[in-house]
Amino acid sequence: MLTRISLTAPYPKRTHTCGELTPAHAGIHVTLTGWLLPERKVSKTMSFFPIKDCSGITQLVVRKGHANAHLTALSELPIESTIAIEGEVRVRPEQSRRDEGTGQIEVQVNKFTLLNPAHRNMPFIPSDNQTLVNEDLRARFRYLDLRRTALADNIRKRSHVARIVRDTLHDDGFLEVETPLLLKSTPEGAREFLVPSRVGQSTAQQDGKDTPLFYALPQSPQQPKQLLICSGAVDKYFQIAKCFRDEDGRKDRQPEFTQIDLEMAFVSWGVNTKTYSSDTWRIGGHEVRAAIEKLVGRIWQQVEEITLPSSFRVITYNEAMARYGSDKPDTRFSLEIQDITPSLPIHAQASFGDLGEILEAIILRPSESCSFLRANEEYDYQNEPNVSRSVIADGNLLNWLSDNRLMNLKLSDEEHALLNKTLGVSSGDTLWLSRRRKVPEGGSTALGRLRTRISELAHARGDYVPHAAPHFLWVTEFPLFTRADPDKEFLAHGRWSSTHHPFTAPIWQDIEAMYAGRIDQVRGQHYDLVLNGVEIGGGSVRVHDAAMQEYIFSQVLQLSDSEKGSFDHLLHALKCGAPPHGGIALGFDRLMAILCKTPTIRDVIAFPKTGAGTDLLFRSPAAIKKEVLYQYGVQPTRC
Repeated sequence: MLTRISLTAPYPKRTHTCGELTPAHAGIHVTLTGWLLPERKVSKTMSFFPIKDCSGITQLVVRKGHANAHLTALSELPIESTIAIEGEVRVRPEQSRRDEGTGQIEVQVNKFTLLNPAHRNMPFIPSDNQTLVNEDLRARFRYLDLRRTALADNIRKRSHVARIVRDTLHDDGFLEVETPLLLKSTPEGAREFLVPSRVGQSTAQQDGKDTPLFYALPQSPQQPKQLLICSGAVDKYFQIAKCFRDEDGRKDRQPEFTQIDLEMAFVSWGVNTKTYSSDTWRIGGHEVRAAIEKLVGRIWQQVEEITLPSSFRVITYNEAMARYGSDKPDTRFSLEIQDITPSLPIHAQASFGDLGEILEAIILRPSESCSFLRANEEYDYQNEPNVSRSVIADGNLLNWLSDNRLMNLKLSDEEHALLNKTLGVSSGDTLWLSRRRKVPEGGSTALGRLRTRISELAHARGDYVPHAAPHFLWVTEFPLFTRADPDKEFLAHGRWSSTHHPFTAPIWQDIEAMYAGRIDQVRGQHYDLVLNGVEIGGGSVRVHDAAMQEYIFSQVLQLSDSEKGSFDHLLHALKCGAPPHGGIALGFDRLMAILCKTPTIRDVIAFPKTGAGTDLLFRSPAAIKKEVLYQYGVQPTRC
């Protein structure tokens, strides 16, 4: 009968981990510690037991003859119990050897010590690879879920990448600086988490009445890092920073998340466009671009053993929206969008021009788009009211556009024939059509969303397999201001809001337009890094001129005096000789999800929130007693 040892009882120190033994260790005596996995009986007197720790799995050989009667108790232990074993390393028989992990060896057990028995009725067995229980149950018992090899490997890889980030940036002269987590609420765009405070309660008054005080958790370290650069004490800053946003959870979002945050002094402020072609980086921040391309290249080289190009492709926001219908396009497949307005008869062009609209199309030809044909036929586009589908056959070859009720166009047979010739349309082709404003806005168009969905359907069917090589892409020259972001409307209330954030500088060619009030024509020195259709980072060159920053606050964003007051310290810092500066933040969680090849960032965070933003393990958020709330001057109410 085995009894559980006390924590103070002596037990042997491990000599090796479960993932490091090789044939070179044959014949030596070892002590291993780890979790006992299910027994595999070979005969009445011999069994195999895997023992696992965070480094890997080693096969144990247990012989249960008369001389080893004490080892029979191993079979009575609950799965997932922690044990220490002592034994001798042996090379496996040749027919039993495997190349991966410790597959060349096994350990003949002489003795074992039970360190802690597992409960026989655990919620689930982490080592059971055949049965993956539902996500909520795994979230509730995350400490068991993390014992699964897949998640444990993700956490180790995350640590490895964090080390690469720090080493690379340190080598490039960046200083790692921590910034505050308790700040003041500011109108920067996203909803904030507020933290009530008893500090200063005796002096806090509003309209002659005591008022509760709150800190705000940072959406990003944006203001502190700019102030660091303004100070002159730091030329290149970085931080692997915790950030917080009170927004709905999605597969790639969490209320608390991590970003690789950078800021640099004396960055460039644009180039002479006469010397550069349209597909080059025409804005400032070349130094930031170079630092990120080197960092990302180092990560992919060391983690994926893939050599990336020394510089990534660059396209403008307008080009991305026109060709792919997205500000974060997946360029691994074609299905490009065409503006077919110039191919229409003059009277049809005029009708679109009068409305400030264009007609776009995605043309699928059986000879060119075979991977997407079944997805194209099955896609349900009812959720896109501005999209129509025309399947070309001999019977409608000369009237497919006139018969399209959504387009409301009338073309003669001759005009249809000329249009078909111009577009290369023939029987068997499918045209997806959509009309939109000529000037793009927001993050996607109707055909852009359709393009993405068709590729996802084709991938799910197995008809389309994305290229293995990563497709990195810089998207630049975004509109500096927007009215098309519903996530920011709760603060904007019909006013212009910043596409990126209110500290982003305009392209120098558009400064005159901004001061002239042509706000919709102003492009920003804003750049996003996109990988395989996922935005993994975004940054900008900042406004370093106090007068320009004040103009943006007051005349463009129309902030109230109290809203502007949140930025007084930044405006003053800009007046004190702030250098031109710029930076970027990479989404560390999204980056790791891609490297770990998992669709959700929850698989690369040790203790994530659910899709609804709750924590089933720590049971947060949770109600607070009234007595505690009163200490902070907060009075609970019923909504």
